[in-house]
Amino acid sequence: MSRRPFVAVLAANMVSTAGTSLTLIGVPWFVLQTTGSAGRAGVVAFCATLPVIVAALVGGPVIDRIGRRRVSVASDLICGLAVGAIPLLHYAGLLQFWMLCALMALGGLVHTPGLTSRSVLLPHLAEHAGTTLPRAASLYDAVSRGARMIGAATAGLLIAFVGAETVLLLDAASFTASALLVGAFLRGVPAAEPQPAAQKVSFASYRTELAEGWTFLIRSRLLTGVTLMVMVTNGLDQGWGAVLLPVHGREDLGSATSVGLLISLFGGAALLGALLYGAWGERLPRRAVFAAAFLLCGAPRYVTAAFTDIPLPLAVVMALSGLGAGVLNPVLSTVIYELVPDELRSRVSGVATAGCELTMPLGGLAAGLLVDALGVRPALLGFGAVYLLATLAPLLFPAWRGLDRPPPPLNTPEPTRSGSAPAASPPPRSAR
Repeated sequence: MSRRPFVAVLAANMVSTAGTSLTLIGVPWFVLQTTGSAGRAGVVAFCATLPVIVAALVGGPVIDRIGRRRVSVASDLICGLAVGAIPLLHYAGLLQFWMLCALMALGGLVHTPGLTSRSVLLPHLAEHAGTTLPRAASLYDAVSRGARMIGAATAGLLIAFVGAETVLLLDAASFTASALLVGAFLRGVPAAEPQPAAQKVSFASYRTELAEGWTFLIRSRLLTGVTLMVMVTNGLDQGWGAVLLPVHGREDLGSATSVGLLISLFGGAALLGALLYGAWGERLPRRAVFAAAFLLCGAPRYVTAAFTDIPLPLAVVMALSGLGAGVLNPVLSTVIYELVPDELRSRVSGVATAGCELTMPLGGLAAGLLVDALGVRPALLGFGAVYLLATLAPLLFPAWRGLDRPPPPLNTPEPTRSGSAPAASPPPRSAR
């Protein structure tokens, strides 16, 4: 057994996620500073997330053909170039708003295949590292949460002292580091290399492989329910992170530092939540824990932000919300890795990710338009109300009982690759 590939993927994800947190704060703040428009910040968020859906929807079979290691490396390198070009063009006096939108769209197009390529390897890497899947999933999510915490705090401080442009350059460097880690330490891992195709590569075979992912998802009531719920909450969280929190921070809290520290506090609490679930979560009923965690991490922060203009009350709520958020992905990871078999992993993952991220472009755009039209408080309250309704789903619909005892894998069409049995999808990830 070797733990090096598993550790390398954890490290790559940590570096990449920390860098992405820099952009999460840096880009909206850059747009607000240079244009003063929440609507334009929403447009940038729309451009960054719309291609994510396209890439997730069609990328599953491509990832298997090209190889997960190669896709991850290429994704990080292209994302680094796209993000790094923004401040460089700005320094040269050449950056136009349409260029910013195009560069963010390019980053969104290639970022999700890279994340998917790493996450679908988790069961293989956990097995070779000699650890259980629930613990590996909790550790994977905890590392991401910790990186998000560090990146957010760093972004807030750096924006205050050196400007948003420098923050974006650091993000570009983080993508390069992630690419080097994956390229070096996953070489020779069979699951990370291109998977041989039983059929000749053609549009017909590609369409068949893509349809298998759709079929598997639709036939599972639990997977469909998870996808629909996370689709709604991801859209709302995109509006929160890309527009509502930055605008609230700029107008009411007074600085990017406050926003960075709030996101960092949320991330730190989520890290603790993920670690606690990894230690004791296997003993608890998943459905009850998942429902309580989602209720805690959703609507309360929107409502609190709407009625306070000082950081302390929101900081307390963000910490509690983070504890709940830290539980979500480990629960989904464990259940879905158990539910879906092994050879359709990239295909089912692509379809599920596309569904979960379908509303993200609209979330940022809607938040920007609502703030411009009604103000930040009505927008926060409206988003919070929808969030509360969405998070009641695990308590109201019978399909969610499968969280406690996942049904056996569905019968699936005969796979199109040699050695194929159907495969496990990485979980739909929350935007938090």
